[in-house]
Amino acid sequence: MIDLSPEERDRLADVVRLQPTKNADLTDQWGLESGSEVHQYLEGHLSEYYYRDEDSYIRATPAAAELTGVDPGIVDNENGDPDVVRVSSLGARVLDVIAGPDERSESVVSVLQKLRSTSDCDPEAERLRRELQSLKRTGLVEIERRTVPTFRRAPANESITVEEQATEEEASETDVNDEDTGEKTVGYEGNAGDPGDILDTIDAEFEES
Repeated sequence: MIDLSPEERDRLADVVRLQPTKNADLTDQWGLESGSEVHQYLEGHLSEYYYRDEDSYIRATPAAAELTGVDPGIVDNENGDPDVVRVSSLGARVLDVIAGPDERSESVVSVLQKLRSTSDCDPEAERLRRELQSLKRTGLVEIERRTVPTFRRAPANESITVEEQATEEEASETDVNDEDTGEKTVGYEGNAGDPGDILDTIDAEFEES
């Protein structure tokens, strides 16, 4: 594990707090000149603690959240209470269709069918599982373990604003520097491995959460 300086730890906390995020956001947050500088900093200083998801958003690893003590994707107000929860475009679509707090929780397959029937959103099941796990970590979704993990939206907290990140197309317009850095989109923990192994790992993470 990398021994981080105070600046590195602070910037890693930004990644955890702002995720899912992109170069343009961190350029502004860190006072840098370009997305290329952000990429170089991440690779040179925080490579063990971040990855890019399927939509090229920057996300922190679980180890980063544990190290910094910051809740992923959650922005606190002046009193230190959760104020804004940032979700991806897929996360926002999931929140639109998933069972409500007073409804029976539903499986990944059920959520996927709802997404397909109500929009042009058609993610792979493994990607949807990861998104549901991310929403669970932010407190927006609850998990109920039956034969398989099932999910429903957590009771609403009116003091918290859910903020959707820009779509991939919108992000590409504001973050054109990404194309010049030669970055590669990778999944966390062995995206190139056997798909069955990946699904087993994800199910295990749900059980341990």
